[in-house]
Amino acid sequence: MPAKIRLQRKGKKGKPFYHVVIADGRAPRDGKFIERLGTYDPTTDPATIDINFDRALYWVQVGAQPTDTARSILSREGVLMMDHLLRGVKKGAHSEEEAKEKFQTWLKEKTAKVEQIAKDAELSEKDLKKKRLEDERKVNEERAAALAKKYAVEAKKEAQESQSAEEVAEETTEEVAETPEAETKAEETQKEAPAAEVKEEAPAAEEAKEEAPAAEEAKEETDDAKEAEEKKEE
Repeated sequence: MPAKIRLQRKGKKGKPFYHVVIADGRAPRDGKFIERLGTYDPTTDPATIDINFDRALYWVQVGAQPTDTARSILSREGVLMMDHLLRGVKKGAHSEEEAKEKFQTWLKEKTAKVEQIAKDAELSEKDLKKKRLEDERKVNEERAAALAKKYAVEAKKEAQESQSAEEVAEETTEEVAETPEAETKAEETQKEAPAAEVKEEAPAAEEAKEEAPAAEEAKEETDDAKEAEEKKEE
């Protein structure tokens, strides 16, 4: 039976999480598997791998074929390296103890590299966060400057409008003050006009009074003349 070492996807959309499994290479990918070797989480930096080393080595030694991603995982964990060293032991290139020593040396170097990658990723994340904060600070400063400029323009506009309103109010007050003076003059003119009429009527009345005695005298003279004529006729 040609076994295959492959990944079986789990997790949510956008957050993949995989199981490393041994499955039948001829069977469809329907979720069935022979054995689960471990897990693989690519969302972390570096990727998190938790695998059963001995069982993975066993399946590699019996001929199970890993997929490309599974091969990378086994290589990083040292499974393929150990398989290579054990093949050398069988060929007589070195002893089993030497193979183990070489593997431990390789494993330390590999672990140091992985740890350095993790540190670099952490520093990179910190730098990224710092840069993000710096960018946000700049954006906030620009926004604050724009708002300050806007408020300054609005304040200046309000001050100008207030000044214009005060000037209009002063002009209106002056016009109102001038209007009562004009009305007072008109009233005085109206008062003077009746007084003048009264003065004009007064001489006319005096003239009428003077004419009245003259008329009475003329009437008396007429009566006297009539009496004189009557006496002559007698």
